Amino acid sequence: MTAPQDPAADLTPAQRTEVELLARGKADRSRVIREAKLNETPEAAHAYLLRHGLWDEMRAPYAERAGIDLSDIELPVPELPDEPRLDLTHLPAYAIDDEGSRDPDDAISLERLDNGWRLWVHVADVAALIAPNSPLDLEARSRGATLYLPDRIYSMVPPAIVDLLGLGLHETSPALSISIDFDAEWNAETVDVQLTTIKAERLSYSAAQARLDAGEEPFVTLSRLYRASHKQREAEGALSIDLPEVRVKFAGGDIQITALPKPETRLVVQECMTLAGWAAAIYADDLEIALPYATQDAPTREVRGTDLPAHWARRKTLARTRFRPSPGPHHGMGLDAYAQATSPMRRYLDLVVHQQLRAALKDQPGLTGGEIATRVAQAEMNAGSTRTAERLTRRHYTLVMLARHPEQVWDAQVVERRGPQATVLIPELALDTLMSTVAPTGAMLKVQMAAVDLPNLSVRLREVRT
Repeated sequence: MTAPQDPAADLTPAQRTEVELLARGKADRSRVIREAKLNETPEAAHAYLLRHGLWDEMRAPYAERAGIDLSDIELPVPELPDEPRLDLTHLPAYAIDDEGSRDPDDAISLERLDNGWRLWVHVADVAALIAPNSPLDLEARSRGATLYLPDRIYSMVPPAIVDLLGLGLHETSPALSISIDFDAEWNAETVDVQLTTIKAERLSYSAAQARLDAGEEPFVTLSRLYRASHKQREAEGALSIDLPEVRVKFAGGDIQITALPKPETRLVVQECMTLAGWAAAIYADDLEIALPYATQDAPTREVRGTDLPAHWARRKTLARTRFRPSPGPHHGMGLDAYAQATSPMRRYLDLVVHQQLRAALKDQPGLTGGEIATRVAQAEMNAGSTRTAERLTRRHYTLVMLARHPEQVWDAQVVERRGPQATVLIPELALDTLMSTVAPTGAMLKVQMAAVDLPNLSVRLREVRT
């Protein structure tokens, strides 16, 4: 009996390219797919390429489909300006981040005052090199944010800027530093912003945690600050959402999925960055500086509880963060004003905040509210595409890993019910999917992969009875 002929075997290079363009989101039509009586969608083209061995399982086309620029930035980087800076090199500063982080852009210092403490949050002074409407600014705006994929990072700014301004990469670093003075009871009294020179020590969260556990300063006092500040924000309605997070890495054909550790030092750093965003917003509002202020409406309902289903439900009550040129409350954080200000190498709107603060410090005209609104619209659209591409690519590689280990049994929990189906979450993978089960919300299950559909990023699980 003659084996049926593979229709893909006779494809010309032009026909294969045609199918690949559809799969990559670069074309709307494909005669090959149409004649195969398939829907002319990127997913159908992706499935066709996989089925006929023209693509392998590691091909993840989501960044291309989102229209993200994956080219290297080759724009020239200007010299740092020669300008007065407050010398804070005598003050220990700690750039605390995940293991392997390559773009350290914030650091923390704590200074003892006569009647309290001064928290310094130092941020890489990217605006010193990227002026509004410069070619580098337009390039960063078109990207919106740095793209973090499992196999590569596509930076929003040229690598030369990261190498030059990354905190702790050189003996000293220029920074834009935000300070908050607290009294002995950790009540915030004054805020300030200055151009500084700092000397930063790079630490991983685990290394910082070891120093906190050993009773070293300033880590012990920073922990007290975190607890007091977080308690104050919770009293103002801030929501705590603790869901599993993982890091997905792909190198040499190997997929590694590791849970992000959550030592107390991670929470300490997050709280300090939140306080810096609040202080930047208060400082700018007092001086009537237009910023892309981040605001958020109050949650749609109250969710009680501390288990995983409660955190899952609580996240769904949050309204979308909106950016606008004037301040307003951010209910999810329990703050009366907030501006993202601590990642100007990674997020474009953080860079805009720095450009506006720098203009005020130099007594120069800044952007108008209308110009801020225009940048918000452009950056949100582009950064949204970046976040979507990251999320879909992580899911793609996670499903590949599942398919490679079909016999592995995973712990899962039902976090939400939808009629006859339930949303099931595998915490070890931070992977959620719908599953047919009668198990109630909160139930713990043992599951295995039953089938994976890579083009549609779906997985079917089966329950393992013990």
